[in-house]
Amino acid sequence: MKNSRILKHSLINSLLAFAYIFIVSQILTNGERLFGKVQGVLAPTAFLLTFVFSAAVMGILIFGRPILWYLDGFQKEAVKLVIYTLGLLLVILFY
Repeated sequence: MKNSRILKHSLINSLLAFAYIFIVSQILTNGERLFGKVQGVLAPTAFLLTFVFSAAVMGILIFGRPILWYLDGFQKEAVKLVIYTLGLLLVILFY
């Protein structure tokens, strides 16, 4: 498998992860303005559900395709994809 294909997939995964993180952070930052003041058990429950859902989404974006590639016999490519994806996320972080 060509490195350019691996890099393309890692770039797509990194950009999708960044977009998802950005959207969730905007919702959390503007939550009171969007949803009003929430009292009681609903706010902590919604936050924890968002946290669990976000962990699942990030797991799929970062490790989904590499796991499939690994199981299909492309072990080296799968490891490269994870490393490239995490590397690009670091580049996005420090940019």
